[in-house]
Amino acid sequence: MRIFNTLTRQKEELIPGVPGEVKIYACGPTVYNYIHIGNARPLCVFDVLRRYLTFRGMKVRYVQNFTDVDDKLIAKANEEGLTVPQVAERYIAEYRVDAAGLNVMEADVHPRATECMDDILQMVNTLVEKGYAYQSGGDVYFRTARFAEYGKLSHQPLEELEAGASERVGPGEQKENPMDFALWKAAKPGEISWSSPYGEGRPGWHIECSAMSRRYLGETLDIHCGGQDLIFPHHENEIAQSECANGCRFARYWMHNGYINVDNRKMSKSLGNFFTVREVAARYGYEPIRFLMIASHYRSPINYSPEVLEQNVRALERLYTCRAGIQTAKEAAKDRPYTEQEQAAADGFARRRQQFIEAMEDDLNTADALAALFDLARDVNAAMHAEPNLALCEAAERQFNELAEVLGLLYERRDQSLEEEVEALIAARTAARKAKQYAEADRIRDELHRRGIVLEDTPAGVKWRRV
Repeated sequence: MRIFNTLTRQKEELIPGVPGEVKIYACGPTVYNYIHIGNARPLCVFDVLRRYLTFRGMKVRYVQNFTDVDDKLIAKANEEGLTVPQVAERYIAEYRVDAAGLNVMEADVHPRATECMDDILQMVNTLVEKGYAYQSGGDVYFRTARFAEYGKLSHQPLEELEAGASERVGPGEQKENPMDFALWKAAKPGEISWSSPYGEGRPGWHIECSAMSRRYLGETLDIHCGGQDLIFPHHENEIAQSECANGCRFARYWMHNGYINVDNRKMSKSLGNFFTVREVAARYGYEPIRFLMIASHYRSPINYSPEVLEQNVRALERLYTCRAGIQTAKEAAKDRPYTEQEQAAADGFARRRQQFIEAMEDDLNTADALAALFDLARDVNAAMHAEPNLALCEAAERQFNELAEVLGLLYERRDQSLEEEVEALIAARTAARKAKQYAEADRIRDELHRRGIVLEDTPAGVKWRRV
C-alpha cells in the first residue's frame, strides 16, 4: 500500500517498523461539546484505514485519545457550573453515541490526558534536563530554536512561523522566543491542577498527545493521523518535543484529511453554518454522514449540503436494494454447476474485488473503492436472474458484504415500526389478490408507492424497497 506522507509530501510504500503490524495514533476530540461534522471526517476516514489494513491481514493497534483537560473544558465547566471531569464525562458519553452511529470502531485504547499525568510530567522533566525546555513564571516552555528541524511537517519557512508566533503570545507569558510553546501551564485561581516540580498546574495540549502515544505505542509510531488543521502547530510541536525527548523518529508516516465546506463556504460558527453530527443525524441518519466522509478522496475538501446528504440517502438505498436482491435470489436459488455465463459473472465479481483493492492501495482512495462497490452492485443485479445459481448468489453475497464492511457501510437497519406496517399492507394486498379484489390490491400498491415503497413480485414472494 502507498500512502501520501505529509512529512515528505509524496506517496510512499507503507513499511511498518514490525512486519505485519501497524501502530496508529489518531488525534481524538477535545470533549467539551458534541462533535461536529468536521470532527466526523477523520473519525470515519481513519476508521476505514484501520478496517482496510485489517482486511489485508495486518495486525493493527489503534489508539485515539480524549483531550479531557484544556482551556475549552475549563471555560465550559465555568459556564455550566460543573467540574472539568463532569464536563469531560458527559461529552465522552455523547461522543460514543455519535461514533457508534457513524459505525466507527472503538479504539484499542482511548487514553485520557488526566490518566497519563505521570507520563506527561516524565516527558516534561526529560526535556528540561536535556535543555530543550525551560521554566518561566510557573510555566514550562519548549525551546523551538534548539530543534533544528522545527517546521519540517508544515513545510513553512521559519521566518513565517516566527511572524505568526509573535502574534500569539498571550498575556503574562514570558517566553525566550515567541515560537516557544507551553509544555506545562501554571494553575490560575480556581482551575483544575496537578502537583509538579514546577508548581501546581496542568499540561499543555501538545505534550498530552506525545506522552499518551508513547505510553501505548512506544517511541516511534507507524502512522500518526488527524485533520489538516492539526498540522501546525499541534503535530509540528508533537514532533519537536517527542523527538527531542526520545532521541528518535516520532512517526514514520503522517496522514491528514482535508477540510469540510458547507454550501461551498468554510464551516464556521461565525458564519452560522456550523453543524453537529447529532443534529444532522436527526434529519438524515448517521449512515449518509459516513457515506459523505468517504465518498471523496480523504485529502480533498468536501462540500456538505442538504442536497448532498439527500443524494447519499438515495445512493445507500441502491446498495441496500442490491443486498436485498441477493437474499431474495438465494431463497429461490438452485444448487447446480455454473453455466458458462454464470462462471463469467463470478469471475467478474472477483475482478471488482481487485478493482476495490487497487483503489485502496493507492493512498486509501475510498472514492474509487466506493465506485468499485457500485460497479459490483450493478454486476450482481444483472446476474441475479429468474433461476439463480446458489453458488453464484453466495459468491455475490460474500464479495458485496466484504467490501461494504471494509468501508463500514450497510450497517443501519430499517425502522422496525415501518417494516411491520409495510409487511401488514403487503399481506393485505396479497389477501385481496387471492380474493380477486384487484381494485383493492391496486389501491394498496399505489398507497405504498406514494410513500416511497416499491413492490416486487418474485418467486420467493413479494419483496419491497424504498425508492
